[in-house]
Amino acid sequence: MVTLAPPSIRLRSVGQAVAMPDGAQPARAEALGRREAIDAFGRRMNYLRISLTDRCNFRCLYCMPALGMKFQPRAELLTDDELLRAVGLCARIGFTKLRLTGGEPTIRPHLVELVRGMKAFPGIEELSMTTNALLLGRIADDLAAAGLDRVNVSIDTLDPDKFKLMTRGGRLDLVWKGIEAADAAGLGPIKLNTVVLKDQNEHEVGEMAALTLDRPWQVRFLEIMPLEGVGEVHDEGLVTSEQTQARLEARFGPLEPVAADAADPARLWRIPGAAGTIGFISPVSAPFCEACNRVRLTADGKLRLCLLRPDEVDLRDLMRAGADDDQILDRLLGGVWRKPWGHGLAEGERMTVRGMSQIGG
Repeated sequence: MVTLAPPSIRLRSVGQAVAMPDGAQPARAEALGRREAIDAFGRRMNYLRISLTDRCNFRCLYCMPALGMKFQPRAELLTDDELLRAVGLCARIGFTKLRLTGGEPTIRPHLVELVRGMKAFPGIEELSMTTNALLLGRIADDLAAAGLDRVNVSIDTLDPDKFKLMTRGGRLDLVWKGIEAADAAGLGPIKLNTVVLKDQNEHEVGEMAALTLDRPWQVRFLEIMPLEGVGEVHDEGLVTSEQTQARLEARFGPLEPVAADAADPARLWRIPGAAGTIGFISPVSAPFCEACNRVRLTADGKLRLCLLRPDEVDLRDLMRAGADDDQILDRLLGGVWRKPWGHGLAEGERMTVRGMSQIGG
């Protein structure tokens, strides 16, 4: 097994040479021969985030530009059969955890059937979904019955007027009904994702955190990412996790650390005596690239190797050109092998090319 590279070894840009760990080439041959999704730094990929659509029924400030958003023609998106084929092949090379994203995944036709099909693949241990929950109240029970394990809900404020402003038109009451329906359907533990923005919702993090006092939920505070179309929002609105934690501790007192899986991007804490937990996801101020175990499948069938780097593997066109499973597996494994060490934000690199709704968070 190749050991993890130190943080000083990084891919500076797509295609640029990088010093590989000792034994990398023999390890690559071994990984390909055994059909295992391992990158050149020894990280084993077992987590696939799947964008079902680039469309969304919200227009959040940090996700989509106010003007000029263009969506892909539906013919360019993976069909249901193509999507299931890609997921099934990923399961064969060691992916055990799937997360459905978007855009907004609940607007994808045949969602329940897709969930049922994905969960049926041997080796898939967990299937979750990130959603804005606007439509979740209608389908939570059906999704649970089909095999969905749990949901993460994007919710940045509990103030209905501020919510409408930050989502450019969203209804908090319907979102809250969706959260309650998911909880009742057993799609837990519920995780709520809050992107903290300066002069928007930073002063409301205490109200969000207080939800964990009597609920076994996890409220997670995220630093905004400088993705395509919203870079200015990032530059003007970044609030670090350290700043958010300081604000919470000023209200609740010192937070208690909670043990978490090293591959989980959230550092977990608890308000003393609370039923739930608080997470901080800090891709800008405290990157967690060393333990990264994930790649992304975009709605148009590209395997994206790192959220903030444009290198992608085109699986859709390969399938449509008639490639057999072995050819696609070779392309998958080769893509995973060249996954970069980290996103490079600390070095000032911002080559995103796509926005969050196009990539799938």
